[in-house]
Amino acid sequence: MTASTSDVLLDPYDYDFHEDPYPYYRRLRDEAPLYRNSDQKFWALSRHADVVQGFRNSTSLSNKHGVSLDPISRNEHAHRVMSFLALDDPGHLRLRTLVSKGFTPRRIRELEARVTEIAVQHLDAAVQSDHFDFVDDFAGKLPMDVISELMGVPESDRVRIRALADGVMHRDDGVKDVPAEAIQASADLMVYYADMVSSRRAKLSDDLTSALVEAEIDGDKLTDEEIIAFLFLMVVAGNETTTKLLANAAYWGFKNPDQLAPVFDDHSLVKPWVEETLRYDTSSQILARAVSADITMYDTTIPEGDVLLLLPGSANRDDRVFDDPDDYRIDREIGSKLVSFGSGAHFCLGAHLARMEAQVALTEFFKRVRGYEVDEANSVRVHSSSVRGFAHLPITIQAR
Repeated sequence: MTASTSDVLLDPYDYDFHEDPYPYYRRLRDEAPLYRNSDQKFWALSRHADVVQGFRNSTSLSNKHGVSLDPISRNEHAHRVMSFLALDDPGHLRLRTLVSKGFTPRRIRELEARVTEIAVQHLDAAVQSDHFDFVDDFAGKLPMDVISELMGVPESDRVRIRALADGVMHRDDGVKDVPAEAIQASADLMVYYADMVSSRRAKLSDDLTSALVEAEIDGDKLTDEEIIAFLFLMVVAGNETTTKLLANAAYWGFKNPDQLAPVFDDHSLVKPWVEETLRYDTSSQILARAVSADITMYDTTIPEGDVLLLLPGSANRDDRVFDDPDDYRIDREIGSKLVSFGSGAHFCLGAHLARMEAQVALTEFFKRVRGYEVDEANSVRVHSSSVRGFAHLPITIQAR
């Protein structure tokens, strides 16, 4: 079955698609596993096996223009804002290896106590009322504050930095590119991080920014531009996706009360709850690749120079791999089949941090509540060509 045989439409900018992409994905998997959108000039792969193969094929599928579909961000300079996410080997491997010198599992482990403190601080303020916005008052604050803590951003600057990060990601209805406001927010963030890097060059401290300044392999060190790009990548990739993960977990837990009920009393179930949320409704839905050599799939040749989208959001719901994939079950054995963090050379460097943050945050939340309800009528989805989640999720809680 080839790309041209189905009338299904995939438009990553369409608000209806954002509300519920999963029926679209099912049709793509069944009717057009290799899909072509001639108007927006992209191809898309939706089946689990094809998405995994796509992630691992870094010879024919290139990251050189970044991973966003937005036309303005797809260029040779994408690595200046998206770091190694917009590079191929050997440049990707060099940068990732150097960055890993600072972004170590040990640093993440040592951060856990501080993540707990930040989570407690925001939650204790939020639960003063029995009604609050789960995103505004908690899920939107925690990941950005954790990243700022990791980088060494002073607490007095964090509200402003969080607002800039939000500005980078927001898209109004029908906007198929990066708006001027997002470009300005990006520029302001870059200037802030540039100042931070230069201050660490003058005087080191014990934060990630200083570790990146010091990182060295056989005399090779990161440039200011490379450090700034990585810090920016963490804000865009790390902050947004973790915020969305937390709110998605809260939303789908509420929608599946039979699944959530045991978690209130057994906090060890938070971990599988997080994993099933990552599978069922992953934050990162769509990732673009540049086709760097002709590929033939499903009797169709995808020519060099075209754009191919990998759809992890679809792959995680593929009934060829998961039993009853549209059921939300926290006792599900997922294991290595999860593609929410990618696969292969570009597997998400922040996967450990995201999982740790989510587990800490939701455990602390459940220590304080014995039940909650989501105000669905006033919930607002984020509108993005790649990320799925909530901009606002008002909830009413029953405190313990």
